[in-house]
Amino acid sequence: MAWKYRTGAPWRDVPERFGKWNSIYKRFNRWAEDGTWEKLLAEVQKQADVAGKIDWVVSIDSTIARVHQHGATLTRDTGGSAESQESVVRAA
Repeated sequence: MAWKYRTGAPWRDVPERFGKWNSIYKRFNRWAEDGTWEKLLAEVQKQADVAGKIDWVVSIDSTIARVHQHGATLTRDTGGSAESQESVVRAA
């Protein structure tokens, strides 16, 4: 499992020396479902915190995702054109 995530390779490319890729994948999913990965992370974090190796400062990113240039010019239903809205205001 570590090799797969370290390399970013697909499951099917896990070297045969580690076992059958499908068995490794099934074990990974089983551990995800039964909470093994969460327990492992909590234990590693606890040990690192005791050793003073974790800085618990949190940074929140407020990045804005801009629309693609072709998406910005799509027509939208806004309830009419600006000209028709203007004539309604003048008539009132």
